[in-house]
Amino acid sequence: MTSTLLYTILSLSLLGGLLAIVLYFIAQKFKVQEDPRIDQVLEVLPGANCGGCGYAGCRAFAESFVRNPENPDFVCPVGGNDVMQKAAAVLGREVQEQIPKLAVLRCNGSCDVRPVLNTYDGSPSCAVAADLYGGETGCSYGCLGLGDCVVACTFDAIHINPQTRLPEVIEDKCTSCGACVKACPRNILELRPKGPKSRRIYVACANKDKGAVTRKVCSVGCIGCQLCVKACPFEAITFADNLAYIDPAKCRLCRKCVAVCPTGCILEINFPPKKQVTNNE
Repeated sequence: MTSTLLYTILSLSLLGGLLAIVLYFIAQKFKVQEDPRIDQVLEVLPGANCGGCGYAGCRAFAESFVRNPENPDFVCPVGGNDVMQKAAAVLGREVQEQIPKLAVLRCNGSCDVRPVLNTYDGSPSCAVAADLYGGETGCSYGCLGLGDCVVACTFDAIHINPQTRLPEVIEDKCTSCGACVKACPRNILELRPKGPKSRRIYVACANKDKGAVTRKVCSVGCIGCQLCVKACPFEAITFADNLAYIDPAKCRLCRKCVAVCPTGCILEINFPPKKQVTNNE
């Protein structure tokens, strides 16, 4: 009985050892050699794994960057141009400089300009609220103010203003990863170029209703008058679906559109105060 048990154990041990040797040689035969430059690129990336580059994480970005070095669309929004130059140096190539961007809110409808018609008492989520109803105000395009964008931001770059109930982006912290843009069910957060000296002009409204309807629900909404379109000397403003939109690539920051907007829905950010013209009598 003892000898039978011993033979069984020895046989199984030999069989296990033989299978291990076979598996080892199979693994060596089909082993995939990873390009060492992937780890080198990964080392210079910020490691945020935010997905702003369009990949699942920094490693996925590094792998694709190494395997497709001629693709001109690689950009790490968190690291910016400095990081991309270091990553490109690993491959002995150059990358095109990207224009720095940040998130902006295309809604200026704070509590004092959008009358509240009802009270939302559901889950504190913009996505849930957007699926259930139009919102607490008459504007079904504006910000819901429940902070899905705040939760999505891993850089603490966006907060809800308790007075206006609108999200505010902290420029120095925003990495333009786009997480807040994806999280917004109303699609009113947009990545726009920071602009020279961080100066920007954009239409802070996404309401596509006709002017009379927009005016009733929000005093600072775009009413589709098209005065800004006519005032722009650079053809930077387009008009569609009762809404004006400023193309940042064409805008020269002349501010003529700001001056003619009757509702003040065109915002000018980080500009110096305009000089007051006085009449000398």
